[in-house]
Amino acid sequence: MTPGPRREAGYLIAQIHQLAGRILARKLKEHDLDEINPPQGRILFALWRQDGISIQELGERTKLAKSTLTAMLDRLEANGYVRRAPAKADRREILVELTAKDRALRKDYDAVSREMTALFYRGFREQERDRFERYLRRILDNLVAYEATER
Repeated sequence: MTPGPRREAGYLIAQIHQLAGRILARKLKEHDLDEINPPQGRILFALWRQDGISIQELGERTKLAKSTLTAMLDRLEANGYVRRAPAKADRREILVELTAKDRALRKDYDAVSREMTALFYRGFREQERDRFERYLRRILDNLVAYEATER
C-alpha cells in the first residue's frame, strides 16, 4: 500500500504563528506600541469587538488558557489598558472593560493590523482570501469541538 501525501498543516500553522508573532512584535515596537505584546493584542481585539464581557467569554473568544489570560489581564490592567469590574446583574461575575488609554492606542494598533493583513495576503485574490479563511475557520471549529469532548 502506497502512503498518501504528507500533510503539513499543523507544522505550517506553527511556523506561521511563530514568524507572524515576531513580525507583529517588531511592527508594534515601530509604532511605539511595544507595551503590548501579540497575545495581549488578541485580548484587546476581542474587547474592541465587544467591550465589557466576562473573563470566561473573553477566554472563549481568544482561545487563551485561563492562567495565561489572567496573567495577561493583570499586565494590561497594571498598564492601564483594561479594568475588571463586577457585573451589575451578578456581582460574582467579573467583566473586562476597556479604558480611555486603550481607546487612544486603537488607531495605531489598527494600522499595524492592516499592515499585517496586507503582508499575509500579498498576492492573493479576494476569492482566495475568502476561501482560505473559510478553511481556517473549519480547522478552528474542528479543534474547538475536539477540545470540548476532551474536557
